[in-house]
Amino acid sequence: MTDANTPNRSRVRTALTSPAAVPETGPRLRTNLDTNLLKLVAICSMLIDHIGGAFFPETAVFRWIGRLAFPIFCYCLTVGLLYTHDVRRYLMRLGVFAIVSQPFYILAFHPVGEFWENLTNWNIFFTLFLSLLAMYGFKERKWWLFALSFFTVCWWNFDYSGGGVVLMLIFFICRDRPAVGAALYVLNYLPALWGGSAVDPLSLSIGGLCADWSIFAVFAAPLIFCRTNSGISINRWFFYIFYPAHLAAIALLGSIL
Repeated sequence: MTDANTPNRSRVRTALTSPAAVPETGPRLRTNLDTNLLKLVAICSMLIDHIGGAFFPETAVFRWIGRLAFPIFCYCLTVGLLYTHDVRRYLMRLGVFAIVSQPFYILAFHPVGEFWENLTNWNIFFTLFLSLLAMYGFKERKWWLFALSFFTVCWWNFDYSGGGVVLMLIFFICRDRPAVGAALYVLNYLPALWGGSAVDPLSLSIGGLCADWSIFAVFAAPLIFCRTNSGISINRWFFYIFYPAHLAAIALLGSIL
């Protein structure tokens, strides 16, 4: 007797193992292309997160809102990978701003006296750089580059570890199947529902359930997988400059306070 769910499982398997080729012209993914809106949401979320981390570390709502930023940034990187004319220049921009941002990142969240001890706590631009490099290797079937980049971001002290590569794989592989991508995206965060700690002030406790605060990243799914058309147009350099600038402002304010 044929299982009624067999066709559905077959479609999911095909989506994951045989994604459509990237077209030379026309739309290259069926998810949200309104990246300026997405980036604005991401940097606002990140700003709230960093204000909370620097000045209100025990107030969970700041950090909960901040969980939207990273998956949106990873998605925008995936869109960039599919549409950029020169991925090497894209990587160079990320690398340069990662280096520029690093001292401000340390000073924003650590006392001046602990600067050198935290020098290798790498900021998120380094994670995004390595995640994009890994996905470039995946797209071009340069498996050694994918493996090396993935190993590096997982092994050393990079924020979010290999989570960025996992998210970008979902976005890339399911670029023309948003329903499958959304399902995998949510499934990726489901373990957070029971991964929290009762002593962690950032965890969400509901009854006997203690969820890790990363679960709030699921609320980025509608923005990523549902199309919008805001018409917002912002110079790309604004988003690059905003990162070190807001970290410098938080570091300065922290030193004054």
